[in-house]
Amino acid sequence: MSTHVNRAMEYAPSDLRAVPCMLMRGGTSRGPFFVEADLPADPAQRDKVLLAALGSPDPRQIDGLGGAHPLTSKVGIVRRSTTPGVDLDFLFAQLQPDSDTVDVTPNCGNMLAAVLPFALERGLLPIGDGTTTARILTLNTGMQCDVTVPTPAGRLQYTGTTRIDGVPGGAAPVSIEFLDTAGSVCPALLPSGRALDHVAVPGLGTVAATLIDNGMPMVLVRAADFGIAGDESAAYLNGHAALKDKLEALRLACGPLMGLGDVKAKNYPKMCLVAPPAAGGTIATRCFIPHVCHDSIGVLAAVTVATACVLDGAITQGIASVPAGRTKAVSVEHPTGEFSVELDVDGQQVTRAALLRTARPIMRGEVLIPC
Repeated sequence: MSTHVNRAMEYAPSDLRAVPCMLMRGGTSRGPFFVEADLPADPAQRDKVLLAALGSPDPRQIDGLGGAHPLTSKVGIVRRSTTPGVDLDFLFAQLQPDSDTVDVTPNCGNMLAAVLPFALERGLLPIGDGTTTARILTLNTGMQCDVTVPTPAGRLQYTGTTRIDGVPGGAAPVSIEFLDTAGSVCPALLPSGRALDHVAVPGLGTVAATLIDNGMPMVLVRAADFGIAGDESAAYLNGHAALKDKLEALRLACGPLMGLGDVKAKNYPKMCLVAPPAAGGTIATRCFIPHVCHDSIGVLAAVTVATACVLDGAITQGIASVPAGRTKAVSVEHPTGEFSVELDVDGQQVTRAALLRTARPIMRGEVLIPC
């Protein structure tokens, strides 16, 4: 394998502003990563830069780096941390192709997988010999986790045999161990205080649902209650306008019950249809993020669904096939495969959640935006 060589390149002057960034894939998501100091300190000015960088608002994001989908309309902003015991601070920003909003309230576990590789690429932390581990604070919600990447002989390794469904080929593993995810955005793991709620929804009547947040605010409902088998393709569900309208009506009704207020303009809670596993896993899912059916499932959504599977009385009871033992490997099926989450359980408490992702840089350089 050849060694990367930096070559200085000169360009003609123009009226565009060059902002250093790296386009990175983290898990099943993708977007530009920035060192915080390279962006404006004022949040409003920063958001203008991010919108221009991704090309929003425009359904095709034809004038930017966005990929015309919520999963490829994401941004990571990283800095060295001043919090005792923490190495890196990570601010996640969710943009939308056809909207001028920049949402920094939710987490994204997929983009989280790219934070440490990006920080090592940019020299924010020293590279270890063998592996490098960093504690990362997600500024959006205050969540902390320990992330480990392979760095044999002090060199970043991206190639490998670890496979995650939703990403072609194999890559080096990125190990993520979450330290405290319960009630990341909501007031508690079960914000209503119940494992199962019966939510009154205008036009729908009463809907049984589990309202839960173990890293991602989510509303879990039985697919069968919506006339869905739970094994449909994402494309089919995205074309099912009546189903999406019902899920949105339920989402709006659940917002206040979860302590989130009016969620009409928010990217959470995510909606998730659950069904019995179809391919030997623990549970089958079809997640909406929140208005588009996910081709797979988000990292923290998978952690949250897995958590519901081990709670007595949750909507998943009688549907999920949960393994025995205190440490449980929960396989969350999704439209393009499965997502494995390892949970340590003490009674009704989840004391640890860990998983593997992969990540890699796609491009190093500068994004050009209007001044």
